[in-house]
Amino acid sequence: MAHIVDTHVGKRIRQRRWLIGMTQQKLAELVGIKFQQIQKYETGANRVSASRLWDISEALGVQISFFFEGVRGKDEVQPTTQENVPDDLMGDKEAMDLVRSYYAIPETQRRRLFELARVLSDVA
Repeated sequence: MAHIVDTHVGKRIRQRRWLIGMTQQKLAELVGIKFQQIQKYETGANRVSASRLWDISEALGVQISFFFEGVRGKDEVQPTTQENVPDDLMGDKEAMDLVRSYYAIPETQRRRLFELARVLSDVA
């Protein structure tokens, strides 16, 4: 059985990879391993060594601390505190599609869309 921290780190790898539109194959090539190993890391089936996590963080363009955000302790993952937000927002494919689409919009239009979303959520 996978340790909860290994599972959490794996989810964060998958979330970041997916958010930037990178395939498992591409990440594996950048890190110098086979994509099946990336699959095992993302499910938490295999633990990621410190040096491999370093390589993955470089390939994904994040600090190593990114992978541990949300972990409160050894056996406990910090829940989301906002109302109406799923605990695993980044694991929600629709939410990730929305975020990726949002960042594909030019910044001036993105700001307008953000303000519209804020107004609509206040009305709801």
